[in-house]
Amino acid sequence: FHEVHVPEYPLFHYQPYELALSSKLVDTVKAFGIELLHVHYAIPHAYAGYMAKKILEEDGIYIPMITTLHGTDITLVGNHPFYKPAVTFSINKSDIVTSVSENLRQQTLDFFDITGEIEVVPNFIDESKYSTSFTDCQRSLMAEDHEKIITHISNFRKVKHIPDVIQIFYGIQKEIPAKLIMVGEGPEKENAELLVEELGITDRVVFLGNSNEIDRILCFSDLFLLPSKSESFGLAALEAMINRVPVISSNTGGIPEVNIHGVSGYLSDERDVEDMVNNALKILKDEATLKQFKENAHEVATKFDIKNVLPLYEALYEKAYKANYKTTY
Repeated sequence: FHEVHVPEYPLFHYQPYELALSSKLVDTVKAFGIELLHVHYAIPHAYAGYMAKKILEEDGIYIPMITTLHGTDITLVGNHPFYKPAVTFSINKSDIVTSVSENLRQQTLDFFDITGEIEVVPNFIDESKYSTSFTDCQRSLMAEDHEKIITHISNFRKVKHIPDVIQIFYGIQKEIPAKLIMVGEGPEKENAELLVEELGITDRVVFLGNSNEIDRILCFSDLFLLPSKSESFGLAALEAMINRVPVISSNTGGIPEVNIHGVSGYLSDERDVEDMVNNALKILKDEATLKQFKENAHEVATKFDIKNVLPLYEALYEKAYKANYKTTY
């Protein structure tokens, strides 16, 4: 880990982070004999990475760069007219480009004039790091034995459709005994708390704030809600699934590449709260069905385990390194 220190100068209204990052990359490559750069997000890291490459070339050091696109760098920041030329440039100047989903790959090709290939390498998880030690006794701290536990984890931004999460749960709890656990902090949290009050379900909804141990919440959850407007991949859904929690989600972005309809959960059109409620009840009302979906969710998630995804990156590293680059230190 190498911290990027950005000195403050009165001359600049905003401090030049990309400049500092480029310099730090150059220093780190030289100090440790690094032979390949793998940067995440087109802005600012691919841009800074390219600058570092050109500086290093002046010293006779040639180093390939792989850029991984994650989502907001393409769909939000990158597509803004102010940044689009820089994003296009930094992607096209990368030796290899990857995206975390096929959907994001296609969006990138649609939004930008990309001259090369984009490889899809999904996000991954390390199943060995997820705890399964929680007991029924600990589950009882959140709900009664006969109640189902519904969970949502996010940064509570508008794109997550937090009011829909509340409304979906409201529909569920009218049919079966249930509790909702809301994990995270963000700008929509206060409105969510007000909506819970308006619906009269404050005794059935728990706001936990941020947590570094989400596995200790997911391990006793019965269903995960992700009705987002868009997700480039759906990592929150994957984390739920590896903990054997089926997912009710919107059919948008890269989510369908993670949550398989009718297998690990169900997909619905964005904002179709009624359909999401009905799909949730299909899973929750029958214990045998719930058990099957839990096992299915885990099985699908294991395909994204680090041991399956890491070799894809290693192959790309090898490809980039061998592609006519000679590094001298």
